[in-house]
Amino acid sequence: MPVHSEQLQYRTRGAGSVIDLTPRVSQVVRESGATSGIATVFVPGATAAVTAMEHEQGNVSDLRELLDRLIPPDGTYEHNRLNHDTNAHAHIRAALLGPSETFPIEAGRLLLGTWQQIVLVDFDDRPRERTVIVNVVS
Repeated sequence: MPVHSEQLQYRTRGAGSVIDLTPRVSQVVRESGATSGIATVFVPGATAAVTAMEHEQGNVSDLRELLDRLIPPDGTYEHNRLNHDTNAHAHIRAALLGPSETFPIEAGRLLLGTWQQIVLVDFDDRPRERTVIVNVVS
């Protein structure tokens, strides 16, 4: 079972930045030579997440608005109190969405829906350098 791994680098603005990973993940799949298998996309770190969604400005805005209502940045959080920090909301949001997703590969291509993209969401309250790890198993 061959595994092809690559690390992708991104600079984010934080604060709910949503970056479309699909073109680069698709490139990794092509370069792996896999005709069928799976691609796992993972972001290390406790304040970012990987998910699949339509990467369209209205949808991105709606996601941010929902998360602001559910997990407000200015809420009262023990993490912030105990650590003299300001990003507890980012940790909770990242835990809710999760750090990784796995996608099927068939005929050498990611199987994604017509309006579905793979995205990185950075919830931290400051710009960050993020590494995204892509593992292709065929």
